[in-house]
Amino acid sequence: MTSPDSAPIASQAVPFEKPGVPHAATPTWAWLSLVVGATGLGCSLMLWQKVDGMQEQLARQTAEATTQAVEARALARESQDLVRDASAKLSVMEARVNEVSLQRGQLDTLVQNLTRSRDETLVVDLESAIRMAQQQAQLTGSTEPLVAALHHSIKRLERSTQPRLITVQQAMERDLERLSRTAVTDTASLLARLDDVVRLVDDLHVQNSAPLQDTQRQPERKAPQPQAAQDATLTPAQWAWWSNWGHRIWQGTLDEARDLLRVSRIEHADAMLMAPEQAFFLRENLKFKLLNARLAVLARQFDAARADIGAAQASLNKYFEVGSRRTHQAQSVLAQLQTHLQATQQPSLEDTLTALSTAATGL
Repeated sequence: MTSPDSAPIASQAVPFEKPGVPHAATPTWAWLSLVVGATGLGCSLMLWQKVDGMQEQLARQTAEATTQAVEARALARESQDLVRDASAKLSVMEARVNEVSLQRGQLDTLVQNLTRSRDETLVVDLESAIRMAQQQAQLTGSTEPLVAALHHSIKRLERSTQPRLITVQQAMERDLERLSRTAVTDTASLLARLDDVVRLVDDLHVQNSAPLQDTQRQPERKAPQPQAAQDATLTPAQWAWWSNWGHRIWQGTLDEARDLLRVSRIEHADAMLMAPEQAFFLRENLKFKLLNARLAVLARQFDAARADIGAAQASLNKYFEVGSRRTHQAQSVLAQLQTHLQATQQPSLEDTLTALSTAATGL
């Protein structure tokens, strides 16, 4: 590119004249050089203007980019603050959601407990009534509380008309039928019999004791009447008795002589070696056993009562005279008590309770 200042200098230069060329061709080259120089100058000006425009545009764009960067940085800072606030709020919301979830779980559990089905409530009520009736039967020794509870439960099941509870109703009907065949314990009669045996203990004969007067064999003798009354009421038979007074005196003497010596067989050595003064303690011990049996009957502990009665029977067989009528009577009463206690066990309602447990599990 040629600067404008160099153009006059080039026009003032003396052209080189070659030999044999005419002088008229010199101005044409000069004009061409001027045109080329002007063209180059114009192009340079246009390029310079374009570069200036591009610089201005770049500066403007840089300024805009800087402004946008500042705004973006401010927006980013605001976004971080917003994110931080949102995170804090989210943490608070999560804590509240967890608390609400816990409360909802507790509320659901409470609602489930409060809104149990009618069948489940009915089963629980029936089981409670049956168990309470069992306790009353154990305390009173009677099956009437069980029978009443079963009748009431069967009526409630019939009113409910639930097919799932038919098995429970059938089990109750079977237990009710079994209760109707069960013998009822007559506690008053048992206690009265035990009291009779206790009163009879003082009259029992110990095996190694001296023979007492046997009132069972000897007839009761009437008190002698006044002589005047006897004379007035004498009959021929009585006159014959008075005529045989010698025979009667002899017979009485022989009876008294027989009681002077007695030969008996004692099976147990303990009964033979027992001192006479120990008979009192033996009778008291027997009474204690019978009183323990009485208390066991009152407490409905029939196993303990049978054990005490069995111990009393063993004492009677071991220490007391077995052939005596009183001993035989006491043994007979105790044997009847043993039989009655074995037949009066407290009935159980296993079928009903099992059916109720199964129904409660299935509901």
